Amino acid sequence: MAGCEDLKELLEIEVIPDVEEMIDELFEEIADAKEADEESKAEYAELQELRSSFEELLSDLQDGEVNEDECAEIYEELVKMIESQEE
Repeated sequence: MAGCEDLKELLEIEVIPDVEEMIDELFEEIADAKEADEESKAEYAELQELRSSFEELLSDLQDGEVNEDECAEIYEELVKMIESQEE
């Protein structure tokens, strides 16, 4: 069973950097196109919001505000999300 340290590590090493990479790639696409369509703007905003949520979760973990059961549940959900993207 994954604990809070496992979740913290997953967020720091994989999840947040991956989201930041997606933000950077989308930003470059928008810059190359010289103009963003509504879909790209919405996707960019969603990715920024997602990154903020993960950073807030990481802060809560560091402050000890998340219990082990919640950590395990969130960890499992993130692993499933990562695995589904890799397929």
